[in-house]
Amino acid sequence: MKKILATVLAGVMMLSLPAACFADEGKEYKVAMICDSSINDGGWGAACYNAMIAAAEENGWATEVTDSISQNEYYDSIAAYCQLGYDMIYAPGNQYTDAVLQAAEEYPDIAFALLNGNEKTPGEAVNGNVTSLLPNAQQIGWIAGALAGLMTKSGTIAFIGGMELDTTKGKYAGYTEAAQYVAAAEGREVKVLDPVYAGSFDASDKGIEFAKAMMDNGADVFFGDASAVDSGARQAIDEANKAAGSVTVYDIAQPADILGQNECIICSQVTDNSAMISVSMKAVEEGTFGGETIFGSLQNEALSAGAMSDLVPEDIQAKYAEYLQQMIDGTFMAE
Repeated sequence: MKKILATVLAGVMMLSLPAACFADEGKEYKVAMICDSSINDGGWGAACYNAMIAAAEENGWATEVTDSISQNEYYDSIAAYCQLGYDMIYAPGNQYTDAVLQAAEEYPDIAFALLNGNEKTPGEAVNGNVTSLLPNAQQIGWIAGALAGLMTKSGTIAFIGGMELDTTKGKYAGYTEAAQYVAAAEGREVKVLDPVYAGSFDASDKGIEFAKAMMDNGADVFFGDASAVDSGARQAIDEANKAAGSVTVYDIAQPADILGQNECIICSQVTDNSAMISVSMKAVEEGTFGGETIFGSLQNEALSAGAMSDLVPEDIQAKYAEYLQQMIDGTFMAE
Protein backbone atom coordinates (compact mmCIF):
# COMPACT_ATOMS: atom_id res chain seq x y z
CA MET A 1 0.00 0.00 0.00
CA LYS A 2 1.23 3.45 -0.86
CA LYS A 3 2.74 5.17 2.15
CA ILE A 4 0.75 8.18 3.33
CA LEU A 5 3.00 10.90 4.62
CA ALA A 6 2.05 13.19 7.47
CA THR A 7 1.91 16.20 5.18
CA VAL A 8 -0.63 14.47 2.98
CA LEU A 9 -2.64 13.21 5.93
CA ALA A 10 -3.12 16.77 7.09
CA GLY A 11 -5.33 17.39 4.09
CA VAL A 12 -6.59 14.02 2.90
CA MET A 13 -8.40 11.26 4.73
CA MET A 14 -8.87 7.89 3.04
CA LEU A 15 -11.01 5.18 4.61
CA SER A 16 -10.25 1.56 3.85
CA LEU A 17 -13.67 0.26 4.81
CA PRO A 18 -16.55 1.48 2.65
CA ALA A 19 -19.08 1.45 5.47
CA ALA A 20 -18.54 2.66 9.01
CA CYS A 21 -20.60 1.99 12.09
CA PHE A 22 -22.46 4.91 13.58
CA ALA A 23 -22.75 4.09 17.23
CA ASP A 24 -23.20 6.26 20.30
CA GLU A 25 -25.72 8.64 18.71
CA GLY A 26 -24.05 8.95 15.33
CA LYS A 27 -20.43 8.59 16.38
CA GLU A 28 -18.26 7.30 13.52
CA TYR A 29 -15.39 5.25 14.94
CA LYS A 30 -12.05 5.17 13.13
CA VAL A 31 -8.77 3.37 13.80
CA ALA A 32 -5.42 4.07 12.16
CA MET A 33 -2.36 1.84 12.10
CA ILE A 34 1.27 2.83 11.63
CA CYS A 35 3.86 0.26 10.68
CA ASP A 36 7.57 0.32 9.89
CA SER A 37 7.32 -2.79 7.74
CA SER A 38 5.11 -3.35 4.72
CA ILE A 39 1.58 -4.65 5.15
CA ASN A 40 2.33 -6.84 2.13
CA ASP A 41 5.42 -8.48 3.63
CA GLY A 42 3.79 -11.87 4.12
CA GLY A 43 4.81 -11.74 7.77
CA TRP A 44 4.46 -9.45 10.76
CA GLY A 45 3.22 -6.35 8.94
CA ALA A 46 0.63 -8.27 6.95
CA ALA A 47 -0.60 -10.22 9.97
CA CYS A 48 -0.97 -7.11 12.14
CA TYR A 49 -2.78 -5.23 9.38
CA ASN A 50 -5.15 -8.13 8.71
CA ALA A 51 -5.85 -8.35 12.44
CA MET A 52 -6.90 -4.70 12.49
CA ILE A 53 -9.11 -5.18 9.44
CA ALA A 54 -10.80 -8.24 10.99
CA ALA A 55 -11.47 -6.41 14.26
CA ALA A 56 -12.74 -3.34 12.40
CA GLU A 57 -15.12 -5.41 10.30
CA GLU A 58 -16.41 -7.13 13.43
CA ASN A 59 -17.07 -3.83 15.16
CA GLY A 60 -17.97 -1.66 12.17
CA TRP A 61 -15.02 0.71 12.39
CA ALA A 62 -13.33 2.54 9.51
CA THR A 63 -9.60 1.98 9.04
CA GLU A 64 -6.48 3.57 7.60
CA VAL A 65 -2.82 2.60 7.57
CA THR A 66 0.57 4.17 6.98
CA ASP A 67 3.23 1.51 6.40
CA SER A 68 6.92 1.24 5.53
CA ILE A 69 7.83 4.24 7.67
CA SER A 70 11.19 4.92 9.30
CA GLN A 71 11.75 5.44 13.01
CA ASN A 72 11.94 9.21 12.68
CA GLU A 73 8.46 9.19 11.12
CA TYR A 74 6.70 7.33 13.96
CA TYR A 75 5.53 10.35 15.92
CA ASP A 76 4.63 12.54 12.93
CA SER A 77 2.55 9.76 11.38
CA ILE A 78 0.70 9.19 14.66
CA ALA A 79 0.15 12.92 15.24
CA ALA A 80 -1.28 13.34 11.73
CA TYR A 81 -3.99 10.78 12.46
CA CYS A 82 -4.65 12.38 15.84
CA GLN A 83 -5.20 15.72 14.14
CA LEU A 84 -7.65 14.05 11.77
CA GLY A 85 -9.73 12.90 14.71
CA TYR A 86 -9.14 9.15 14.66
CA ASP A 87 -10.52 7.49 17.78
CA MET A 88 -7.76 4.92 18.17
CA ILE A 89 -4.17 4.59 17.02
CA TYR A 90 -2.94 1.01 16.66
CA ALA A 91 0.85 0.66 16.87
CA PRO A 92 1.97 -2.97 16.33
CA GLY A 93 5.25 -3.16 18.18
CA ASN A 94 7.19 -2.23 21.29
CA GLN A 95 9.47 -0.03 19.16
CA TYR A 96 6.68 2.58 18.91
CA THR A 97 6.44 3.08 22.69
CA ASP A 98 8.18 6.45 22.94
CA ALA A 99 6.22 7.94 20.05
CA VAL A 100 2.95 6.58 21.45
CA LEU A 101 3.56 7.98 24.93
CA GLN A 102 4.47 11.39 23.51
CA ALA A 103 1.35 11.52 21.33
CA ALA A 104 -0.85 10.15 24.13
CA GLU A 105 0.21 13.04 26.35
CA GLU A 106 -0.51 15.61 23.65
CA TYR A 107 -3.82 14.06 22.54
CA PRO A 108 -5.61 12.99 25.74
CA ASP A 109 -8.93 12.20 24.02
CA ILE A 110 -7.48 9.60 21.66
CA ALA A 111 -6.94 5.93 22.52
CA PHE A 112 -3.60 4.26 21.79
CA ALA A 113 -3.40 0.45 21.49
CA LEU A 114 0.22 -0.71 21.60
CA LEU A 115 0.79 -4.30 20.48
CA ASN A 116 3.67 -5.95 22.36
CA GLY A 117 3.80 -2.98 24.70
CA ASN A 118 5.32 -3.54 28.12
CA GLU A 119 3.05 -4.13 31.10
CA LYS A 120 4.35 -0.92 32.66
CA THR A 121 3.61 1.25 29.61
CA PRO A 122 -0.09 2.00 30.33
CA GLY A 123 0.90 3.34 33.74
CA GLU A 124 3.41 5.69 32.13
CA ALA A 125 0.72 7.42 30.06
CA VAL A 126 -0.11 10.59 32.00
CA ASN A 127 -3.66 10.72 30.60
CA GLY A 128 -4.42 7.03 31.06
CA ASN A 129 -5.21 6.60 27.36
CA VAL A 130 -2.77 3.79 26.47
CA THR A 131 -3.43 0.05 26.55
CA SER A 132 -0.83 -2.65 25.91
CA LEU A 133 -1.86 -5.68 23.87
CA LEU A 134 0.59 -8.33 25.01
CA PRO A 135 0.75 -11.85 23.59
CA ASN A 136 2.68 -14.20 25.86
CA ALA A 137 6.20 -14.08 24.36
CA GLN A 138 7.38 -17.16 26.24
CA GLN A 139 4.48 -19.25 24.94
CA ILE A 140 5.09 -18.00 21.39
CA GLY A 141 8.64 -19.27 21.72
CA TRP A 142 7.42 -22.55 23.19
CA ILE A 143 5.09 -23.23 20.27
CA ALA A 144 7.96 -22.91 17.80
CA GLY A 145 10.68 -24.37 20.01
CA ALA A 146 8.90 -27.63 20.78
CA LEU A 147 8.50 -28.39 17.08
CA ALA A 148 12.08 -27.31 16.34
CA GLY A 149 13.37 -29.65 19.04
CA LEU A 150 11.45 -32.54 17.52
CA MET A 151 12.36 -31.81 13.90
CA THR A 152 16.06 -30.96 13.98
CA LYS A 153 18.34 -33.68 12.65
CA SER A 154 21.58 -31.72 12.89
CA GLY A 155 20.94 -30.82 16.53
CA THR A 156 21.37 -27.10 15.74
CA ILE A 157 18.55 -24.58 15.39
CA ALA A 158 18.46 -20.83 14.76
CA PHE A 159 16.54 -17.64 15.61
CA ILE A 160 16.50 -14.36 13.66
CA GLY A 161 15.24 -11.10 15.17
CA GLY A 162 14.36 -7.78 13.61
CA MET A 163 15.12 -5.49 16.55
CA GLU A 164 16.41 -6.40 20.01
CA LEU A 165 13.10 -5.79 21.80
CA ASP A 166 12.04 -7.30 25.13
CA THR A 167 9.29 -9.26 23.41
CA THR A 168 11.68 -10.63 20.79
CA LYS A 169 14.16 -11.67 23.47
CA GLY A 170 11.28 -13.34 25.33
CA LYS A 171 10.38 -15.34 22.22
CA TYR A 172 14.00 -16.43 21.80
CA ALA A 173 14.19 -17.52 25.44
CA GLY A 174 10.97 -19.56 25.13
CA TYR A 175 12.13 -21.05 21.83
CA THR A 176 15.42 -22.12 23.38
CA GLU A 177 14.03 -23.68 26.54
CA ALA A 178 11.24 -25.55 24.77
CA ALA A 179 13.54 -26.96 22.07
CA GLN A 180 16.07 -28.15 24.62
CA TYR A 181 13.41 -29.60 26.91
CA VAL A 182 11.73 -31.57 24.12
CA ALA A 183 15.04 -32.79 22.72
CA ALA A 184 16.16 -33.98 26.17
CA ALA A 185 12.90 -35.92 26.50
CA GLU A 186 13.86 -37.64 23.23
CA GLY A 187 17.34 -38.44 24.56
CA ARG A 188 19.09 -35.84 22.42
CA GLU A 189 20.75 -32.46 22.83
CA VAL A 190 19.96 -29.31 20.86
CA LYS A 191 22.25 -26.35 20.33
CA VAL A 192 20.51 -23.01 19.75
CA LEU A 193 22.70 -20.53 17.92
CA ASP A 194 22.98 -17.06 19.41
CA PRO A 195 20.20 -14.81 18.09
CA VAL A 196 21.02 -12.31 15.36
CA TYR A 197 19.26 -8.97 14.89
CA ALA A 198 18.87 -7.03 11.66
CA GLY A 199 18.20 -3.69 13.34
CA SER A 200 15.01 -3.35 11.30
CA PHE A 201 12.04 -5.36 10.10
CA ASP A 202 12.31 -4.67 6.39
CA ALA A 203 15.89 -5.68 5.53
CA SER A 204 15.20 -8.89 3.61
CA ASP A 205 18.83 -8.91 2.43
CA LYS A 206 19.88 -9.29 6.07
CA GLY A 207 17.62 -12.33 6.36
CA ILE A 208 19.33 -13.92 3.37
CA GLU A 209 22.74 -13.17 4.85
CA PHE A 210 21.85 -14.45 8.31
CA ALA A 211 20.23 -17.66 7.07
CA LYS A 212 23.18 -18.57 4.87
CA ALA A 213 25.62 -18.04 7.74
CA MET A 214 23.51 -20.02 10.19
CA MET A 215 23.04 -22.90 7.76
CA ASP A 216 26.82 -22.92 7.34
CA ASN A 217 26.93 -23.37 11.13
CA GLY A 218 24.66 -26.40 10.92
CA ALA A 219 21.22 -24.91 11.62
CA ASP A 220 18.40 -26.93 10.06
CA VAL A 221 15.34 -25.37 11.77
CA PHE A 222 14.67 -21.61 11.88
CA PHE A 223 12.25 -19.35 13.73
CA GLY A 224 12.14 -15.58 13.51
CA ASP A 225 10.55 -12.40 14.77
CA ALA A 226 11.62 -10.14 11.95
CA SER A 227 8.89 -9.66 9.30
CA ALA A 228 10.51 -9.04 5.89
CA VAL A 229 13.85 -10.20 7.32
CA ASP A 230 12.20 -13.59 7.88
CA SER A 231 11.01 -13.56 4.27
CA GLY A 232 14.61 -13.11 3.14
CA ALA A 233 15.72 -15.97 5.36
CA ARG A 234 13.07 -18.26 3.88
CA GLN A 235 14.22 -17.34 0.39
CA ALA A 236 17.76 -18.40 1.27
CA ILE A 237 16.51 -21.62 2.88
CA ASP A 238 14.39 -22.52 -0.13
CA GLU A 239 17.36 -21.91 -2.42
CA ALA A 240 19.60 -24.12 -0.26
CA ASN A 241 17.03 -26.90 -0.22
CA LYS A 242 16.61 -26.68 -4.00
CA ALA A 243 20.37 -26.94 -4.47
CA ALA A 244 20.43 -29.97 -2.14
CA GLY A 245 17.63 -31.66 -4.06
CA SER A 246 15.31 -32.07 -1.04
CA VAL A 247 13.83 -30.08 1.83
CA THR A 248 16.08 -30.69 4.81
CA VAL A 249 16.15 -27.20 6.34
CA TYR A 250 12.90 -25.94 7.83
CA ASP A 251 11.29 -22.71 8.97
CA ILE A 252 8.53 -22.11 11.52
CA ALA A 253 6.61 -18.95 10.66
CA GLN A 254 4.76 -16.39 12.79
CA PRO A 255 2.43 -14.66 13.61
CA ALA A 256 0.00 -15.84 10.88
CA ASP A 257 -0.64 -19.27 9.39
CA ILE A 258 1.27 -19.06 6.10
CA LEU A 259 1.89 -22.74 5.40
CA GLY A 260 2.56 -23.09 1.66
CA GLN A 261 3.99 -19.60 1.20
CA ASN A 262 7.49 -21.12 1.16
CA GLU A 263 8.39 -24.76 0.72
CA CYS A 264 10.55 -24.71 3.84
CA ILE A 265 7.70 -23.69 6.18
CA ILE A 266 6.56 -26.68 8.23
CA CYS A 267 4.15 -24.89 10.60
CA SER A 268 3.29 -21.44 11.92
CA GLN A 269 2.90 -19.97 15.36
CA VAL A 270 -0.39 -18.08 15.09
CA THR A 271 -1.32 -15.01 17.13
CA ASP A 272 -4.93 -13.80 16.99
CA ASN A 273 -4.22 -10.11 17.50
CA SER A 274 -7.69 -9.26 16.18
CA ALA A 275 -9.29 -10.50 19.40
CA MET A 276 -7.23 -8.09 21.52
CA ILE A 277 -7.83 -5.21 19.11
CA SER A 278 -11.56 -5.92 19.20
CA VAL A 279 -11.57 -5.74 23.01
CA SER A 280 -9.86 -2.36 22.72
CA MET A 281 -12.43 -1.08 20.24
CA LYS A 282 -15.31 -2.09 22.49
CA ALA A 283 -13.62 -0.31 25.41
CA VAL A 284 -13.35 2.87 23.32
CA GLU A 285 -17.06 2.71 22.48
CA GLU A 286 -17.94 2.14 26.15
CA GLY A 287 -15.63 4.87 27.39
CA THR A 288 -13.53 2.45 29.48
CA PHE A 289 -10.36 2.34 27.37
CA GLY A 290 -6.87 2.75 28.79
CA GLY A 291 -4.57 1.99 31.67
CA GLU A 292 -4.52 -1.80 31.28
CA THR A 293 -2.71 -4.68 29.62
CA ILE A 294 -4.75 -7.11 27.54
CA PHE A 295 -2.95 -10.46 27.49
CA GLY A 296 -3.03 -13.13 24.79
CA SER A 297 -2.17 -16.74 25.57
CA LEU A 298 -2.72 -20.36 24.66
CA GLN A 299 -5.27 -20.53 27.44
CA ASN A 300 -7.57 -17.85 25.95
CA GLU A 301 -6.87 -19.10 22.39
CA ALA A 302 -5.13 -15.92 21.29
CA LEU A 303 -2.10 -18.13 20.58
CA SER A 304 -2.04 -21.43 18.70
CA ALA A 305 -0.14 -23.55 16.21
CA GLY A 306 -1.23 -23.46 12.59
CA ALA A 307 -1.51 -26.13 9.93
CA MET A 308 1.24 -28.73 9.71
CA SER A 309 3.26 -29.60 6.62
CA ASP A 310 3.44 -33.14 5.28
CA LEU A 311 7.19 -32.80 5.81
CA VAL A 312 6.51 -33.40 9.52
CA PRO A 313 6.19 -37.17 10.12
CA GLU A 314 2.98 -38.38 11.73
CA ASP A 315 4.70 -39.60 14.88
CA ILE A 316 6.26 -36.17 15.41
CA GLN A 317 2.93 -34.48 14.76
CA ALA A 318 1.40 -36.65 17.49
CA LYS A 319 4.17 -35.85 19.97
CA TYR A 320 3.92 -32.16 19.15
CA ALA A 321 0.17 -32.18 19.76
CA GLU A 322 0.82 -33.69 23.19
CA TYR A 323 3.30 -30.95 24.05
CA LEU A 324 0.88 -28.26 22.89
CA GLN A 325 -1.79 -29.71 25.17
CA GLN A 326 0.68 -29.65 28.06
CA MET A 327 1.29 -25.96 27.36
CA ILE A 328 -2.45 -25.30 27.51
CA ASP A 329 -2.84 -27.36 30.68
CA GLY A 330 0.08 -25.62 32.37
CA THR A 331 2.12 -28.80 32.78
CA PHE A 332 4.75 -28.15 30.08
CA MET A 333 8.23 -28.16 31.66
CA ALA A 334 6.55 -28.37 35.04
CA GLU A 335 8.89 -31.02 36.41
